[in-house]
Amino acid sequence: MHKSAPFLVSCLIGLSLAGCAGLTGPKEAPDTEEPATSKAEAPSEDSIQYADFEPEVLYLLLSGEIAAQRGRFDVTLVNYLKAAQKSRDPGVIERAMRIAQSLNGDNAQKQLADLWLEVDPDNPKALRVSAIQAVKRKELDVALGHMEKIMDQGGDADFDSLAALAGNLPPEEQQELLVLYKELAERHPYSPELEYSIALLLKAIGDPGQALDRLDPLLEAHPNFQPAIILKGDLLYQANAKQQALDYLMVNTRRFPANRQMGTLYGRMLIGEGELQAAQDEFNRLTKQYPNNPSLLLSHALVALENGQTDLAKRELKSLVQQGHHTNEANYYLGRIEDEAGNTQQAIGYYSGVTQGNYYFPALARTSALLAADDRLDEAVANIRNLKGANPQQAENFWLLEVNLLLDQNQQQDALATATEALEEHPDNIQIRYARAMLLDTLNQPGRAEDDLKRIIDEDPGNAVALNALGYILTTRTDRLSEARNYIERALALDPENPAILDSMGWVLFQEGQLKPALDYLARAWSAYPDPEVAAHYGEALWTSGAEEQARIVWKEGLKQDADHDILRETIQRLTDNGDL
Repeated sequence: MHKSAPFLVSCLIGLSLAGCAGLTGPKEAPDTEEPATSKAEAPSEDSIQYADFEPEVLYLLLSGEIAAQRGRFDVTLVNYLKAAQKSRDPGVIERAMRIAQSLNGDNAQKQLADLWLEVDPDNPKALRVSAIQAVKRKELDVALGHMEKIMDQGGDADFDSLAALAGNLPPEEQQELLVLYKELAERHPYSPELEYSIALLLKAIGDPGQALDRLDPLLEAHPNFQPAIILKGDLLYQANAKQQALDYLMVNTRRFPANRQMGTLYGRMLIGEGELQAAQDEFNRLTKQYPNNPSLLLSHALVALENGQTDLAKRELKSLVQQGHHTNEANYYLGRIEDEAGNTQQAIGYYSGVTQGNYYFPALARTSALLAADDRLDEAVANIRNLKGANPQQAENFWLLEVNLLLDQNQQQDALATATEALEEHPDNIQIRYARAMLLDTLNQPGRAEDDLKRIIDEDPGNAVALNALGYILTTRTDRLSEARNYIERALALDPENPAILDSMGWVLFQEGQLKPALDYLARAWSAYPDPEVAAHYGEALWTSGAEEQARIVWKEGLKQDADHDILRETIQRLTDNGDL
């Protein structure tokens, strides 16, 4: 079935040279009442009211609609913009504005907003759109002027929507907007909407403390102002008063059980704090209250899955797929369920149902791995290459996927050839170049790995991962320890709590003979990330310091994770009697 764009309503039925029915609404009805037209009868021309457009305007509108049917929405926008400018008709202007907004046409929106205010200077929609455009032009006082005019008319000025845009402004303009809001609040001192918007603005600019201070008197005067309650719960959580936030929202979700946004926020906070059963109970309550809301159903299914209630999760995820809602997410998690159950073909079937979005490449990666595990590696690679050819705009992602698949299957030479071929097409792709560098190091070609990593660092001096990798390779493969430490120090300055970088720093210091600082770094790395390779390094440093029993404890913990880890096994064999722990 062909699905037309949602913002376009065809005007191709009931046309005359005089105009297009429905663009501006019917003209004033005649004094005499005409009998209703039967559904089975076509309406007569006399019963249809047409806007009185010039032929040129009508042609622009018709050609714009035809262009939309053919997928040429750029032409549609141009034609509607011209028609709006020529006709100055409020209905055409409004329709053109909706089209421009759907296409993110900022220049067209600006022209239409200015025109709309010329034609109808008190129109709340025109004022609201003009305010948003003024913010984008950094004319903040003009924007607030438009919103205040709506407020003076008794309308909803949407101050909160305008405040939410502040997150995209530079800091100095955020402060300017805050000053303007406060001045506006002084002129309208009893407006809860303005006070709420100021708190929202303070949140957007990263000042949750002041935002809370602004909300407290507002909620004291208006204890049932639900948007402010939601914002306070969010701010408490941001301010690390997490239990207070949970308690506050628990009480208020019971006061306002129909507030879906409040309940959803509470449920997500519960998930964030690991209170999964409570989160499931909350989403269960919400899904019963809003049974037709697919987002709530998805959240309930996923938290049920986390709680080990696989059958419930499957049932709800399948329901989403059947309804055509959140199909990519639902298919991905259904694939995971079947994957973990060992049902390979069913898993591949669900993963194949993921056609776009954030889950597309994870689903394709898992499908490829399942095919490879079934001795169908060539089929998996061919599938990736076919998809790459059909989606050239995402070719780099497909290349990276293929390289990683080959690495996972221990096809190192094929992976190297693929990475090299990919870099010939996309020489600036950092992820592929990094993957090749790590592969070259594994293949005992540290010089070539160093070249790749230095190129990454030249292009991205703040790449802590590449800096650390280069420093570690120089530590383990060369005697250039001072140079290695320089790279690792730069990485550590960028990411001071990263356990991999802490391990590298500890190891290079150990190689330099600086045992005490080495132990400090390695202990921090082990505490944050008890990995077998970290166990090898930390254990050796402990052994060298004389803490042999502690070293044995660390090594045993590392072996529990990977009993065949090459570096850990070599370390234990070298330092103990025949590897005896």
